[in-house]
Amino acid sequence: MSYRYIIFFSIILVSFLILDIYIWKGYRKTIKEKYYKYFKWLIPLSSVVFLSGFAINLYRGSNGIYNANAIINVLFGISLGFFIAKLFSAIFLFSEDIIRILALVKNKLFFRKDKSKQFASRRNFVRSISLGIAAIPVLGTIYAVTKGKYNFHVKRLDLSMKRLPKSFDGLKVVQFSDFHAGSFDDIEAVQQGLSLINDANPDLIMFTGDLVNNRAAEMIPYVDSLKNLSAKYGKYAILGNHDYGDYIKFESNEARQKNLDELDAIFEEAGFILLKNENIQIDNGIDKIDIIGVENWGQGPFPQYGDIDLASQSTPDGRFNILMSHDPDHWENIVRQHPKHFDLTLSGHTHGSQVGVDIPGFQWSPVKYRYKRWLGHYTENDQHLFVSKGFGFLGFPGRIGMSPEVISFKLHSEA
Repeated sequence: MSYRYIIFFSIILVSFLILDIYIWKGYRKTIKEKYYKYFKWLIPLSSVVFLSGFAINLYRGSNGIYNANAIINVLFGISLGFFIAKLFSAIFLFSEDIIRILALVKNKLFFRKDKSKQFASRRNFVRSISLGIAAIPVLGTIYAVTKGKYNFHVKRLDLSMKRLPKSFDGLKVVQFSDFHAGSFDDIEAVQQGLSLINDANPDLIMFTGDLVNNRAAEMIPYVDSLKNLSAKYGKYAILGNHDYGDYIKFESNEARQKNLDELDAIFEEAGFILLKNENIQIDNGIDKIDIIGVENWGQGPFPQYGDIDLASQSTPDGRFNILMSHDPDHWENIVRQHPKHFDLTLSGHTHGSQVGVDIPGFQWSPVKYRYKRWLGHYTENDQHLFVSKGFGFLGFPGRIGMSPEVISFKLHSEA
C-alpha cells in the first residue's frame, strides 16, 4: 500500500476517533450510568463496523467478487446510519458548547452572577433532544437496508403526445432503469420486482442503462428473469455509465472490451435489442414510430459516448419518436436544444439519491442540487422527459423515501 493511502486512512481513523471521544464526553452526564455503559461501547463499535464494511466492499470489488452479501450490506447500512446520527449529535453538542462558552465569557466580562446550574439544565435538555433526533437516521437506515431497497412499486402515468399517430393511441410503454445487479443480495426479491413489468402488460419495454455496477458477470443470476419479460413490440435497452466498466481497472483494454462484449451477449440472450447510437422502427401495420437509443452522455466525471446525431440518423423529422438516454443532463444540455424534435425522452441515473421525499405535490432529495432535472416528468416545447429513480441501488445499500420503481406509461394521441 502506498504512503498516500496510508495517510488517507490514518486521517479517516483519527477523525472517527475524535468524533467518538467527543460524543462520549458530550453525553457522559446526560445518559444514566446503567445505560451509558452500553452506549460507550456502541459508539466505537458502529465506527468499526462502518469502516470494516467499507474496506470489505472495496476488497470484494477489487478481487472479482461481483455480487453483494446480505449481512455485510445490512451491517454497513446500519452503521452508516449511526455515523450520520453521530454527526447530527456532534453538531448539536458543538452548537450548545459554543453558546455556553459565549455566555460564560459574557458573564465574566460584565461581572454577572454564576449561572452554571442554569447552563447545566439547558445543556441536559438540548442533549436529550439531540439524542432523540439522532435516533431518526438509525431507524431510517434499518428500514432502508432491510425493506426499503426491495419495496418495488409501479408508477403509472398517462401522457398526451401531440405527434403520436392515432393508430398508436393507448400505447403502453414500461421503463425500468439502473438495475445495478452487483448490489443485490436477494435474488427472489429482485424477481418479484421484475414480475411487475409483465403485470403491466406492456407494448414496449425499455431499459435505460446501468444494468451492472462494473462487470457483466454480475448479471448471471438474473438473465432468466429478464428473458421472461415480454412485450408486444419488443424489449429495448441502452448502456449507462456503469456498464462500460470505467470504474474498475481491467488487466488490459482487451479484457475491458471482453467484458463489454459479454454484456452485449447478456442483453441478446435476454431478448433485448441494445441500441448503441442507433434507432429502430416500430410498425403496427398502419404507422411507424422511431425508437432511438444513445450511449451514455453525461457531465463532470461521466463519459460522453453518446452521439444524438448518429443515433437519430435517417429518422424523419415529422415522425413520433421515443429517445432513451441514461443521463438527464443529456436532455438538459443537448436534446431539448437540438434542431430535431424528440417527443419523449426516458432517463434514469440519479436514483433520486436513494434518500429523499417523493409524494404527490412535493419532491426533495440531495441530488436536486446537482441535477436540474432529477426525478419525474418534465416538459418543454412539447418535448417530454421522464427521469426514473431506478430499480436497484448503489453505494448505500438501501432506499428510504425513494422506493425502487417500474414506470408504466400510457400514451395518448392528440393527432
